[in-house]
Amino acid sequence: MDPNPPAQRAERRSLTHVDRGGRPRMVDVSQKPVTARRAVAEAEIALAPETMSLVIDGRVEKGDVLTVAELAGVMAGKRTAELIPLCHPIPLTDLVVRITPDRPAGVLRIRCEAATTAQTGVEMEALTGASVAALTVYDMVKGVERGVTIREIRLVSKSGGQSGEWHRPETPAGPGRPARPRRAAGRVTPRRGG
Repeated sequence: MDPNPPAQRAERRSLTHVDRGGRPRMVDVSQKPVTARRAVAEAEIALAPETMSLVIDGRVEKGDVLTVAELAGVMAGKRTAELIPLCHPIPLTDLVVRITPDRPAGVLRIRCEAATTAQTGVEMEALTGASVAALTVYDMVKGVERGVTIREIRLVSKSGGQSGEWHRPETPAGPGRPARPRRAAGRVTPRRGG
């Protein structure tokens, strides 16, 4: 006998952004406590060696790729609620985007860290910042390389709120490659006392 009847399984798997009638809705967070929350997201952009050199040396015709893309990521993170339909507009207390060239791996590594003191999390702001920074890099280098690949957009960690801390598990480092997150789902560690 199934310990979880179909009705219980369906209830447990229900999506929070859809009401019982199947209509989209913003989740009501009015009863949640205001807590400090932080999230980190990353993305990678694979470039040809020649394009990587142009970016690092600041010789791309459109300008300073790294600075412009970092700024675009910050601007996008601040406007997440306007871009993602059911996201809550939240006050950001910190938002940093850093792009680090990794010439041996042939990638630009984007890291976006967002923070707030609010009733809901800041994961979407971090993911949006990383994503738009990556899109900006593509826009700025597409004149010299159309085959640029944006890949590995992922949440790395989050903290705060009722669900507590979550960290993507690491995979072992390989030749010429630092340890990196696995594709498997991470673990949520509940906070004690709330």
